[in-house]
Amino acid sequence: MKGYEEILQQLDIKLEMLETENEDVLCLAERGIEISKRTLIELRTIVNHKNFVNTHKEIHFFKHIKPKVFSKLIYYVKLFNIESRRPRGRNKSQVKYFNNQIVKLQTYFNENIEFYQYYRRGATYLDKHYFIRGKSNIRLHPETFHFFSDEQFSTSHDSTVANVMAYDLLIIYLKREIDKLENNDNGLDFHHLQKQSRITWTSQKVNLIELIYALHNTDVINNGNVDIKDIARVAERIFKIDLGDYYRAFLEIRLRKKGRTKFLDLLKENLEKRMDEIDD
Repeated sequence: MKGYEEILQQLDIKLEMLETENEDVLCLAERGIEISKRTLIELRTIVNHKNFVNTHKEIHFFKHIKPKVFSKLIYYVKLFNIESRRPRGRNKSQVKYFNNQIVKLQTYFNENIEFYQYYRRGATYLDKHYFIRGKSNIRLHPETFHFFSDEQFSTSHDSTVANVMAYDLLIIYLKREIDKLENNDNGLDFHHLQKQSRITWTSQKVNLIELIYALHNTDVINNGNVDIKDIARVAERIFKIDLGDYYRAFLEIRLRKKGRTKFLDLLKENLEKRMDEIDD
């Protein structure tokens, strides 16, 4: 039986491939819903047939594992609903529509401000109430009652964490769409970029994005007087790659619980190893 981390990794790979293959956002959202739902069912099957070793493991699953998958499902459902109602008129009306959607998403954070702050701080003192099944307290949980109908696969707050993660991603998506509309940016001509370079990026996109953000935040390009999207475009042109939604990818890098700079750590390790080999 596959472990939770392996399932999460496979989900990330499938969704990354999906983002590069589908140009129509509604088709992308439908496929994203399908993939996320299948993964969630896979997790549910494991949980229903395998007891957690201890409460620490149960808390970890419902605080970190399930929300990562459930948030993808929420994200793609919301994305489909938002895009299917997107105005087809002038850019100005679309920008207004997207800004209104951002306000609605941020309202959720405000309505759940106490838990939102608890989660963002990385606090743990209420985890036994929030993330253990059968421990729900009507004074603690928000106005979501799905866990009453699925008590074996839900706690009072795992869906709240998933919503927070999904809404973060949606806000990033909406802000990027607004930026494109306000700057009349219809995206890069990827096929044109492909013809300009024989050098290709053969690692995962997320690794290049991690490197780009590291360069941007170290002020080594134009003394820091450059926007992240300009660096991303140059990287796309050089390495013949479409980075897609790199804002969202960076958010996921930030949410890593262990090794948030995995690629940079690997670069350092391999360079030092090569130096040691030369010295020998």
